[in-house]
Amino acid sequence: MDLGTANSLVFVRGEGIVVFEPSVVAVDDRTGEVQAVGADASRMIGRTPASIRAIRPLRHGVIADFEMTEQMLRYFIRKGGGGRLPLAQVVLCVPSGITKVEREAVQEATLAAGARAVYLVEEPMAAAIGAGLPVAEPRGSMIVDIGGGTTEVAVISLGGIVSSQSIKVGGYEMDEAVAKHVQGHYGLLIGEETAEQAKLDAGSAWELAEELECQVGGRDLQSGMLRRLELGSEELRNALDAPVQRIVTAVKDTLEGTPPELAADISDRGIVLAGGGTLLRGIDQRIRSETGLEVARAESPLTCVVLGAGESLNELETLKRARPGRGRKARGRRFHQLRSVYAVAPISTDMDAPCVLPRERASHPGDERFPAKPS
Repeated sequence: MDLGTANSLVFVRGEGIVVFEPSVVAVDDRTGEVQAVGADASRMIGRTPASIRAIRPLRHGVIADFEMTEQMLRYFIRKGGGGRLPLAQVVLCVPSGITKVEREAVQEATLAAGARAVYLVEEPMAAAIGAGLPVAEPRGSMIVDIGGGTTEVAVISLGGIVSSQSIKVGGYEMDEAVAKHVQGHYGLLIGEETAEQAKLDAGSAWELAEELECQVGGRDLQSGMLRRLELGSEELRNALDAPVQRIVTAVKDTLEGTPPELAADISDRGIVLAGGGTLLRGIDQRIRSETGLEVARAESPLTCVVLGAGESLNELETLKRARPGRGRKARGRRFHQLRSVYAVAPISTDMDAPCVLPRERASHPGDERFPAKPS
């Protein structure tokens, strides 16, 4: 399963991709009941009555609303299994830059949704496998996965990630950049779907042979009346420059941290782009111009992550050895272990305040803030 900020995809072994729907949940605020999930909920964004909210429970690839994520996962697991796999083993793709707490939250939400066991695979690794890169060979392969909420850049060799960058920039940040540009220059307030459509119609990251135009409609901030205006691809390119440049910088930083031998491999083989953000016109040319390397899009950029996760289903025994004790039986025990291992303290905004360390490692010689663990 590719649980993305924008879309969620489910791959079932022997059947292929069976679910490809937006990661959106519509919930009734009065009763707390889920009204719709996926494509049905996506059509409600910005069009719901006051009592119903259409929300995206994930932000930047991690859980922002635990309960809604659990409901969404339950819906996708049941729909993907056709009612036959209520307790499926799930291989879930996650950003490489998430914290341990965020990993635990994703695992707990998946188990609560009905999965018998869950195994996590980092998105750049899954994208490289789905794109057909030789990840197991002793040579460097570079993948850039531009999703809805995050961009993952990684250099992979011998089945592991050697150098990587994970930044919270993706398709949604591009949409926000378009909406802010229209509001700041024209005093017109447009919705996120309108901004996304403008990006799809005329957005680009590199100069086009033939410039495009599109129309956007919204509410005039001065008069309060509805108004439409035309935007050109050159203007949209300027609006999108900031998020695109951050992605290019992440690629450069990853290359700088790559060992020389692997860097030589990448200079020969080039960079492969994956994710929905790579469909932006000219982004491959922009990265090629900034890095001097050959850049190519994956054959199926929207689905290569979930296809790579599907390939990982054939290596479940390896995943079990790498992440033991993540089934439903271990869930309660794991929760109590976490409570006993980690000290509980209120969150502090003081940057100079001492961090809370695990009690098992708190007996640091000479550190008077933490008492030594009794023998």
